[in-house]
Amino acid sequence: MILYFFILNLIYSQNNSELNSNKILLYDIIYKNKNIGSLKATYSTKGDKTIYHTSSTIGIKIIKQIDVNYTYEVSMENNLLKKANVDILVNGKQHAKTNTHWQENKYLITKNNKVQDPINTTIKYSTILLYFIEPMNITKCYSEQDGSFNSITSLGNHTYKKTNSKGKENNYTYKNGILESAIVDGGIIEFEMKLRH
Repeated sequence: MILYFFILNLIYSQNNSELNSNKILLYDIIYKNKNIGSLKATYSTKGDKTIYHTSSTIGIKIIKQIDVNYTYEVSMENNLLKKANVDILVNGKQHAKTNTHWQENKYLITKNNKVQDPINTTIKYSTILLYFIEPMNITKCYSEQDGSFNSITSLGNHTYKKTNSKGKENNYTYKNGILESAIVDGGIIEFEMKLRH
């Protein structure tokens, strides 16, 4: 009887570990060889559902001190985007807020409390996935922040260029399928992100 429960528990543990997984990535944000912040990217999977989350803090003095906090939370189910929430604070005040929600065969998007045109096609790849999944054979990704699509171009050697709707470009370099480093056009400044090892 004890052996039976031991085997049953072993089988349950193996099945449970297959259903549940998570990962944490930590990045340093660098500007002119100086560390100006950090980013934490995580995901947690249970069955067909995966919750992705990133939070970052950047502090830099350009004429005056600017502190920026980004928070992304994205829910995927069966490899399709179901929900995305983005909050950006600048010096503690709301700067941008975008919500995307799959409902009745379309995505409803609200950006800074204004309803945007819905998207009627399913979304399989969004910008938060850039941390965890190398965009091989991917030509576009959904921007949870802008509520629009960005183009992705392979530059070779596991490096990709992402161009947003305003023409700003970011470069992403991968190692073993995980984002190793990125050069980001942040508008006011261009900074680099490097994975901590």
